[in-house]
Order: sequence, then structure tokens, then C-alpha cells
Amino acid sequence: MSTNSGTEADKLNQASIKSLTKVLQILECFSQRDANLTPAEIATRTGLPRATTHRLVSSLRDIGLLEQNGKRETYKLGMKLFQLGNLVIQNLDLDSHARPYAAQLQLITGESTHMCIFDGAQMAFVERQEMTSTGNTTITRIEAALVHCTSVGKAFLAWQSPRLIRKIIADSLPQRTAYTITDGEALEAELARIRERGYSLDLQENELNVHCIGAPVRAANGQVFAAISVSGAAERLPLARLEGLSGLVMEMANKISLELGWTPARPAASGSITTRRGDLPALPE
Repeated sequence: MSTNSGTEADKLNQASIKSLTKVLQILECFSQRDANLTPAEIATRTGLPRATTHRLVSSLRDIGLLEQNGKRETYKLGMKLFQLGNLVIQNLDLDSHARPYAAQLQLITGESTHMCIFDGAQMAFVERQEMTSTGNTTITRIEAALVHCTSVGKAFLAWQSPRLIRKIIADSLPQRTAYTITDGEALEAELARIRERGYSLDLQENELNVHCIGAPVRAANGQVFAAISVSGAAERLPLARLEGLSGLVMEMANKISLELGWTPARPAASGSITTRRGDLPALPE
């Protein structure tokens, strides 16, 4: 191949990458809060020329990645993305990989365990092992969990790009309880502490009288895309017990990651809880 041919091929590759980057920018404009956007709003958010935005939006609509809302000039994410996301999960066979470890974690701790993945807005449950005893838990049965105030959500978010973290903050941080972190800077500081120690905590941030501890789950390429947690009544899971469970929860998360093909570059982080009580309101008696 001549040098000129090689140069032309490089230019085509660079142009393709730029086009794909623009497509990703458009798709990432949408959120749970901003589910419907006009091409003009998309152009403003991406900084793309309006003509380019209209052309790309039309193309994404034609292939099902975007859907037009009736006759109105607004668009939303298309079902094709949902289908592709489900296919990814099925190909990972995540539930079968996670189930034995979630069950083992539930058996050892006697508390509820959850395995969740990020669905683009919040954490969606893949595997759940509830307590076997009756009438002894305050855990709410939910089908999705907020990212900023749950242990699974924070265990996922701590290892994401600054861009995604900023997007989560910009989409608002709803206050679930008096202990919920609703300030962006405070959340970023909390995520830094989670990265340092290797696990996350939810101390009544999502639900009163419930404590949780979570750890990140990695894909083969090392990317954190899911998390596993132990949840239970605060009286059964005080800070001292959470400290004792941190190594076990991280171990189970790492075992699931290994099943998915992850090869750790170094031993998983470990250590004791370093929660700053001054960062939280006084716990109720």
C-alpha cells in the first residue's frame, strides 16, 4: 500500500471516530430528568452545529436509537438501546456468575445481598438474596436504586469518569433521608474516600434505620460496571460490624469479577472504615 493510501485510510478512520464521538455525545444528553429533548436543545448541550445535530438525530431515529415523540419535535432514547443493553447482560450471564457469591454472602452474614448494574440513570437489580427470617428486616423491596445514596450506587460511581460523575450531580441528588448527600462537592469527596478504601457505605442515606456496605464488580477490561452489597437494619449492622464485613464483601466482588475475566493488577484495597462522623447528622438514638 502506498503512503498516500495509508494517509487516506487514517483520515477515514479519524473521521469515523469523530462521527461516533458525536453520536455518543447526543445519546449522553438524555437522562431520567431530561428524557425528551428537541434537536435545538441537543445542539446546545453538545456544542454541535444545528445542521449536524439534525442530520445525526434523523439518522439515529431511522436506526431505532432515538424515537420521535409523535408529531412533536422532541426525541427520546429508543428501544433499540434497551434491547442492546439486555443483550449485553445476557451475554455476560451476570446473574449466573453472581448468584453463588450473593447466596454465600447472604448465608454468612444473615443479611440481604444485592447485585446491581448501572442502567444509565440508576442501579438495576440483577441478583437479590433476601433474609430468610420473617418480620426481621426493614429493607424496602425496590427494583432500582439511586446512585448517589446507596452502597451499590456509590461503589459503582466511585470508579467512573469525572464526566459521568458530573452528569449524575447535574441531574440532581434527591434527598431520601436526613443523611443523604445532596451536595456535589461532598459527594465527590465521599467517592474519593471509597476509592481509597475499596468499598462504599450507606448509613441511612437511602432508607432510615438501614445500613449497607458495597464493593465494585469489574468486567474483563477492569471497568467497574456493577456492585454487590450487604444490607440490613442499622441495629444489626452497626459501624463495627460493617468494618468486619468489608473484607468479605470486597472478596466476593473480586471473585465475581474474576469469573467475568478480570485480572487484577494488584491486590484489592482493604482497610478499616474511616467514616468522618462530622460529615453526617447525629444518628438517632
